[in-house]
Amino acid sequence: MSFEKSRQLHERSARSLAGGVSSNIRLGEKPTPLFFERGEGSHLLDVDGNDYVDYMLGQGPDIFGHSPRFAIDAVTQAMQKGITYAGQHETEIRVSEMIQAIIPGAELVRYASSGTEVVQAVLRLARAFTGRNKFIKFEGHYHGWADSTSFSTLASLDRMGPLDNPTAVPMSAGIDPNVADDLIILPWNDIDAVGHVVEEQGADIAAIITEPIMCNANCIMPKPRYLEGLRRVCDERGIVLIFDEVITGFRVALGGAQELFGVTPDLSTYAKAMAGGFPLAMFAGKHEIMSLVADASVLHGGTVNGNNISMAAAEACLLRLQDPELGALNTLKESGRALMQGLEELTRKHEIPALFQGPGPVFHMSFTDASEITDYREHAMSVDQEAYARFCEGMLERGIRLIGRGIWFTSTEHTEEDIARTLKAADETLADL
Repeated sequence: MSFEKSRQLHERSARSLAGGVSSNIRLGEKPTPLFFERGEGSHLLDVDGNDYVDYMLGQGPDIFGHSPRFAIDAVTQAMQKGITYAGQHETEIRVSEMIQAIIPGAELVRYASSGTEVVQAVLRLARAFTGRNKFIKFEGHYHGWADSTSFSTLASLDRMGPLDNPTAVPMSAGIDPNVADDLIILPWNDIDAVGHVVEEQGADIAAIITEPIMCNANCIMPKPRYLEGLRRVCDERGIVLIFDEVITGFRVALGGAQELFGVTPDLSTYAKAMAGGFPLAMFAGKHEIMSLVADASVLHGGTVNGNNISMAAAEACLLRLQDPELGALNTLKESGRALMQGLEELTRKHEIPALFQGPGPVFHMSFTDASEITDYREHAMSVDQEAYARFCEGMLERGIRLIGRGIWFTSTEHTEEDIARTLKAADETLADL
């Protein structure tokens, strides 16, 4: 496979666009950041004419694959009436009413454009509601790139500090070190660690924010009763429980992880899959907390919030997800589980220790001797990231596009032929490792 045109375009792009990309996560793509001509269904075509089966799916939003016709048609029709009004329209109401019916904890909702934005909104809400400043964040969890949460997501073991008193490790230069004063970092899946800190500092803690499934590192599932334990601790101490469902929302179940696990948070955040690739984010929660936004006690704004384009896409996607004849979510699960099973069989065939974790619509593949990984430190200690990077490069050469950190996303458009092509490529790539 040739990537020469992508290399040339990246060199040209870097002369005007910082790094030649619009998101730093794209800088590390090997052998070069790719440039694409178009995407359709489960496939992408790059400028060099290479065709890929895509499991990156825009980092998760493209739940219906690339360029879903039903969403494009809905957006095209909505655009004829206007793009953004700086005012309200009925589509917002219809989508909000659907969300209330779908998501257990969504008594009221608000819209924005990115996951990072809505995380900041719910943290502000939690502080206003409780009159407290501190919040608990877990090692390995990602809640956007803003300063307040950009700590201890991809930290190296030598910087993480002791397990019983973790260090808040900034993800970037330029992060205000003072924000760490209100941040309590803890290992995930350890309810005793949470209980101990809350016992000591509960009067100062406004919120606990968590990914209900730790998707960004090994797709770690919560231990039995762990999420229930967080709910109980928060109830006992008047702490706001926040689920970051930017990845899990509308993907692992129609009502997200809170439906899947039967645990309802006080506030939750969404983005990615809810508009099928169009830019839209949302936060939702209990009336008594969300009312602080409703009465303008807590500031939340945004020029393009609730714009015609994104809301039309969301309405079309949510209707599609609810259609029992289409069975979209079952398709995601079946594709994911077929891939997990096939890949696991291949790693055994080639005698390469590997681990597959996750519910199916999103899952993680890693090269490790571990039989299970339950927190970030286990992930950092036991996973061979360099071997997985080589695997990704080999798969790309064979027309399969993967995410370098090990997470796989499936769409409704992945076919049996796509899965067969993927497993054939994996067989060849594993043989070369």
